[in-house]
Amino acid sequence: MTAGLGELVLSLGMAVAAGLVGCFAVMRRMTLASDAISHVALPGIGIALLLGVQPLLGGIVMLLLGTLLIWAVETKTRIPTESVIGVVFSAALAVGALFTQGESLVEALFGKPGALGVAEMAFGVAGSIGVAIFIVSQRHRLVIALVSRDLARTSGIDVSRLSLLYLLTFSVTVALGLRYLGVLLMGSLIIIPAAAAKHLAANLNSMLAIAVTIAIFSTLSGTSLAHALHRETGPFIIAIAAGVFFVSLLKRGG
Repeated sequence: MTAGLGELVLSLGMAVAAGLVGCFAVMRRMTLASDAISHVALPGIGIALLLGVQPLLGGIVMLLLGTLLIWAVETKTRIPTESVIGVVFSAALAVGALFTQGESLVEALFGKPGALGVAEMAFGVAGSIGVAIFIVSQRHRLVIALVSRDLARTSGIDVSRLSLLYLLTFSVTVALGLRYLGVLLMGSLIIIPAAAAKHLAANLNSMLAIAVTIAIFSTLSGTSLAHALHRETGPFIIAIAAGVFFVSLLKRGG
């Protein structure tokens, strides 16, 4: 697979995962928390750079550890997820800024596409497929747990386990976009297409489909425009997604 084709495949996988995961993040009112989770990767990237390890690996490890911490605190204390994420986010951002400086900090925050290694390619393909399978297969359970935890339990759903799996899926999705959007913008690609789809969709399945379509459109058009203007791709992708969101408000207003 050529470098250009590999980058295209991974960016599309990122977009599909972001669209699917974002729908439930919006329904769970994790709109602001999504950016916070993304920032949890920053300390891992900084430590990996100091150790001479692949930055993506450090970001993934920190995301998974942060997710487990968020889930454990939420489960034990019953503190709302967004509150726990906010605390973890603040600590992660402070520690990450200490370890990451200069050009490396800019790349970690905004992303920088480049040569793809075999391991990164394998993770991107497997991760995006895994996220898609989980969301599509568990979408009804996720909705039931969202509506009523008690109803979910009586239906035989392990709410705590399902919540952990969703948070892990969210973290994997963030990791998929670290190269292209960085920790600062990836949360936006998860939330914005889903928020727009919420205004346009008639049901859950159409919301998922519309969110994925918007995420893919934003990624492809933003990447093409950035390449034409010789600029970084991330800001263009998010700007286009935001434009689609504001257009979607017209239907809501109507």
